[in-house]
Formats: sequence, structure tokens, C-alpha cells
Amino acid sequence: MAVTDQAIAGIKDMIVKGRLAPGDRLPPEKELSDELGLSRSSLREAVKALEMIRVLDVRRGDGTYVTSLEPNLLLEAMSFVVDLHRDDSVLEIFAVRRILEPAATERAALAASDEQLAELDAMIDAVPADPDIDALVAHDLEFHNRIATSTGNAYLAGLLESMSGPTVRARIWRGATEAGAVERTIDEHRAIARALRDRDAKLAHALTVAHVAGVEAWLRGAKA
Repeated sequence: MAVTDQAIAGIKDMIVKGRLAPGDRLPPEKELSDELGLSRSSLREAVKALEMIRVLDVRRGDGTYVTSLEPNLLLEAMSFVVDLHRDDSVLEIFAVRRILEPAATERAALAASDEQLAELDAMIDAVPADPDIDALVAHDLEFHNRIATSTGNAYLAGLLESMSGPTVRARIWRGATEAGAVERTIDEHRAIARALRDRDAKLAHALTVAHVAGVEAWLRGAKA
């Protein structure tokens, strides 16, 4: 298990055992790092990641608190992170996406209307300069859904949409923990949209392969 995951598992254990409840303040950093047997830098990384997925609330100058989410929701979110390296189902979904998404994007380059492509460009332009992780994931889901819908094949669009839900948390976790993931995602979306606008089906296909494979490769590394 990665060091960051060890820290997360330790905080989760404190919640399970009732030492930390929603709204409680975490012990001081040195005390908590000593208790968990981890370096303070590893603990900071874990806290930062848990803040990104709204398990912890870091209040500058005050301390770090467990959010007010219900305990079962807190534990569910943290279990995803801790169990990520043991669960192959999301990885298998990404492997299927790597086959189907590029084919859908290639088809969209030929079938999408000019209006649909203009709306796709406008959607990308509307993304804030520094989006939070929730906004990024919402954008990512809509981006891929719009492309699938523009193929004109309702069955393909529905199939791809059905695979989106189980991958949401993996996308959130990547955005929270991988340096440059936010900027890279938007840049890759712009490149794909440009290929679609140019009606370059083969380039759109290749860019989508690289885009989905990048997330898949990160997920394999996170599970290692």
C-alpha cells in the first residue's frame, strides 16, 4: 500500500473506532504522524487528498476537521481510496473505454453537426481557469457524453454513459493526487475538439486513445 494510503487508512481507523467523529478536529500534525508511524510530509499529502474529496476541512490558522458528512458517507469515500489497489473492476471499465471511446470519437468526427461541435467548443471555453475537482469531473463526463451523443448512435451513447458512473471516483482521485491532471485534461479535450472540428477522424481517434489510456495508466500505477 502506498504511504499516502497508509495515512488515509490510519485516519479511517480513527473514525471507525470512534476517536474521530464528523466535526471533530484532527490531533496536531506531529502527534498524528507519530501515532501513525509516518512522516509529516506523507501525512500532509494524505490530508491534502482527503480535503480534495471533502472528507477533511482544512481551516487555515485553526486546524483540520472531519467534515460534517454522515459517518457512512465519510467511510465510503475513504474506503474507495484504501481499496483502490485491490479492486480491478474500474481498471477493466477503463480498458473497455479505451476500445469504445476512440471509435465513438472517430464516428463523431464524421457524424456530428457543426452546431454540436460549436457547443462542445463553448463548453470547454466555459471551464474556469482553475476549476475545482468536482467541476473538472462534471466537465469530463459531459465532454465525453456529448461526443458519444453526436455519433447519432443512441445504443453506443447509452453504453458509454453506463460506464461513466463507476469511474467518477477514480477521476476525482486522479485530479486530487496527480500533479497537472486538471490542466492536462482540459488541454487534451481541446485537442480532441479541434480534431473533430477539422473532421479529422483518424486524429480524433488517436487523441482519444491517448487521453483514455493516460487515465488507465495512472490507475494502474495507483494500484501498484
